[in-house]
Amino acid sequence: MSPKPLLSWTSWPFIERPLTSLLLVSFLAFLTVLLYGITIVNWNTPFFYFGGLVLVYGSLLPYFIITEYELYEREIRVRYIFITIKRPWTDFGCFYKDKRGVMLSTFKMPRRLDPFRGQSLRFSKTQEEVPALLTILREKIGREY
Repeated sequence: MSPKPLLSWTSWPFIERPLTSLLLVSFLAFLTVLLYGITIVNWNTPFFYFGGLVLVYGSLLPYFIITEYELYEREIRVRYIFITIKRPWTDFGCFYKDKRGVMLSTFKMPRRLDPFRGQSLRFSKTQEEVPALLTILREKIGREY
């Protein structure tokens, strides 16, 4: 039996922001056709076409899938469809908030490497979890920027 989380919520930007999602899907369709014309028709190199699409779609994958966040006494868990990331609170040195979420940094001050080394926590559409989340982060991490 696993312990009960201090806080949990779910985020799914694709459904929560329909206008942005429509624009993104339209852009991806345009990009797919454009890249097909350049790489397959003109260059005759399908490797670049499929490789480019994998890179673009792969980097946008978190936007399209449901993400579940759970904060526990000793760790944080971020669950995607097939992957669960567990990180102890001691991994993080500070955190900072923007309008869409919170970035947990592995450094004592915000750095440019945070998107690669830190952990991003995206808010839900209603943002009901924000006050409790910030309280927990202040207690567990301490430094807020």
